[in-house]
Amino acid sequence: MSLFLDSFWRAVFYCLHPRVIGLSLLPLVLMVLAAGGLGYFFWDNAVNTVFVWLESTEWMESLTRWLAAMGFGSLKNALAPLLVIFAITPVLVVVVLFLVAVMMMPAVVSLVARRRFPELERRHGASFTRSALWSFGSTLLAVVALLVSLPLWFIPPLVLVLPPLIWGWLTYRVMAFDALADHASGDERSLVFRGHRMWLLLMGVATGYLGAAPSIVWASGWFFAAAFPILIPVAIWIYTLVFAFASLWFAHYCLAALDQMRARPAPEPDPATPLALRNDRPSPP
Repeated sequence: MSLFLDSFWRAVFYCLHPRVIGLSLLPLVLMVLAAGGLGYFFWDNAVNTVFVWLESTEWMESLTRWLAAMGFGSLKNALAPLLVIFAITPVLVVVVLFLVAVMMMPAVVSLVARRRFPELERRHGASFTRSALWSFGSTLLAVVALLVSLPLWFIPPLVLVLPPLIWGWLTYRVMAFDALADHASGDERSLVFRGHRMWLLLMGVATGYLGAAPSIVWASGWFFAAAFPILIPVAIWIYTLVFAFASLWFAHYCLAALDQMRARPAPEPDPATPLALRNDRPSPP
């Protein structure tokens, strides 16, 4: 628990570092360009398609009458853009996480290691290519989970549970792996994962809920649909800052856990074990 809280507060303070702030803007620029391109070419078609689908459903007429009775008749025209926004946002968030893992995470881990663990040996347990493939594979699994669970988001309790859980699982897999990729060997990484799995998963879920906060703000007012070009870049930056904090949190936690594991004395051999069997034991990595 002490390692969990200590790494949390260190991550909060490191978020104020100028390099971390600068790194958080780089994925934002790339995502703004991507979102702008998608919006320019596909926004009108996507909104029209959703609107036609809503008009063809039987429950839309009842919903329209109910909204008119409640004094929100104009909300009908904003419903299609809102649905498009809520459908696109999780995909953009997942892509941001992938960009953060590829571009930001190595720089953040290097910053934490240089300032806090300068003596920690680098054993290069995973190459950059392997880390990128791990992040890409995990991202694909998260996208599939998001798409499969999308119909369940219309059930009020589940919309507050499923997205944070999926994002938390993805954050846990990507951030913990990349935090240890350069410093830990493969065996050491497996030991840290096994010994701290529940805390790492809790960190991922916590940051998943933090990443869901902007979506809750959007849902508080239908008029946000008109501010789509402004809200998307702002929301992406918020998400990126959340992921920057997550990368710092995992870097501090995982490197500290690795440092503590290496600092523990090796277990004494059992005196009853024959000397020949002791010599046959594999040497530590």
